[in-house]
Amino acid sequence: MFEKLPGQVTVFEVGPRDGLQNEERFVPTADKVRLIEALASAGLKNIEITSFVSPKWIPQLADGADVAASLKLPADVVTSALVPNLKGLDSAHAAGVRKVAVFMSASESHSKRNINKTIDEAVTTLSEVVIAAKEKGHLVRGYLSVVFECPYEGSVNRDQVARLVERLLAMGIDELSLGDTIGAATPGQVVSLVKLLSKSVPLEKMALHFHDTRGTALANVVAGLESGVTTFDASIGGMGGCPYAPGAAGNLATEDLIYMLNGLGVKTGVDLNKLVDCGALAQEIIGRQLPGRYLKAALASRDKASCMEAKK
Repeated sequence: MFEKLPGQVTVFEVGPRDGLQNEERFVPTADKVRLIEALASAGLKNIEITSFVSPKWIPQLADGADVAASLKLPADVVTSALVPNLKGLDSAHAAGVRKVAVFMSASESHSKRNINKTIDEAVTTLSEVVIAAKEKGHLVRGYLSVVFECPYEGSVNRDQVARLVERLLAMGIDELSLGDTIGAATPGQVVSLVKLLSKSVPLEKMALHFHDTRGTALANVVAGLESGVTTFDASIGGMGGCPYAPGAAGNLATEDLIYMLNGLGVKTGVDLNKLVDCGALAQEIIGRQLPGRYLKAALASRDKASCMEAKK
């Protein structure tokens, strides 16, 4: 049935940044470090650990430098951090982060709400950051948000997305992550957009970042897989969302993604049982249950097995 699927994909874990930045209370640095190290132990090789944004805007990640300095990770784990400007880049560089990420929106309204800049202003800032990052020896990931639908403008023109993608590539980014920020995309739209963008973006440079607002994230991943994309963003337990996108549910849960990929015979190098442990740890440190479906099912099965064992 799925003859065009790749044999192996890269899962890009964004929970420690995209997830924790949306929590109401500050998660202690030591707990963040525990979670990141656990994710690495589960086999995830690409982990976005923090954001070097002004604490005024994202106080939950004000300890980014301390987190980076405290981590003890295998040499093959690539850490990354979101940087909004040259000051953020300098902080990320000083912290020893290997990859930095820049971000912008595909619609004017979301750009103004998200970063208080027009698209042209954002491009100018990003270009300066990308050039400086490459000079410092960093890999650079570029996030483009609301590529399918904007919460303020509705459907986003695909040609507009294509033009912005070309501008990002011209800056010299190494990887492009396309964001379905409000979880509105359907598989047909994913196939269509990937086909259009693949004319200018090598598929190996393309990543897809889905939210599960309407329950279509996994179906959209399959559409991406069949289109030749081999990198997918996900967040442990489904943590995260976009505070500037009303109605946006959490990110695609990493465990849900790995479970499906295992079933399709697509290799990831990630241990699903250890990933469930990470999800349990994430719930412990934020003090609430997470929406990830596989996580809920796996933890319920563990509880049932523990009860049966206790009755023996």
